[in-house]
Amino acid sequence: MEETGSAADFLPPRTTLPALREAVQGCRGCQLYKNASQAVFGEGTRSAAVMLVGEQPGDQEDHAGRPFVGPAGKLLDRALEEAGIDRRATYVTNAVKHFKWEARGKRRIHAKPSWSEVAACRPWLEAELAVVKPTVLVLLGAVAAQGLLGKQFRVTKQRGELVTSPLAPYVTATIHPSAILRGEPADRERELARLVDDLRKVAAWCGPKRGSRSADR
Repeated sequence: MEETGSAADFLPPRTTLPALREAVQGCRGCQLYKNASQAVFGEGTRSAAVMLVGEQPGDQEDHAGRPFVGPAGKLLDRALEEAGIDRRATYVTNAVKHFKWEARGKRRIHAKPSWSEVAACRPWLEAELAVVKPTVLVLLGAVAAQGLLGKQFRVTKQRGELVTSPLAPYVTATIHPSAILRGEPADRERELARLVDDLRKVAAWCGPKRGSRSADR
């Protein structure tokens, strides 16, 4: 099937996480599938109180087929642990499901997805939100935040704040872990501490943990 400009044309008739995860591999909503190894769908429990949304899979995620398994994912794991949030009880995903990259020698370097690519992929994210129904939605970085909250949103000015939105009872945005890794080494511990502070608010908004259910029903 040719590109259609929207992932909506590739959503399965039955909206479950397993059905969505299978269908996303056939998505031709934009051109990014052409250079990616595979689509990388979200991962976690359907009953997650916290849903974290990043920008797009990176090189390691593209090969593994799982979100947040590279250096940024490891930093996110550390921040979640320090904030008292068990990643295994969360749902993690990305605004864009295919890795967009450009070659630099033998390396594949992350390239920022365009606004149209984020918009084309949004139906997958909306479907994940409809299934998981998180108590707290955490948007990591500008691409995820602006993709769901509008181009006017500024993570630098509004990070850690509650945003009124129909997407979830609590919606907030903070820095993406990859931005910490790209920063000066001397600044990383300070920026990590700020991320942990933002995530501690998330832990407080969750309240008592919801009952655990099968991860992918």
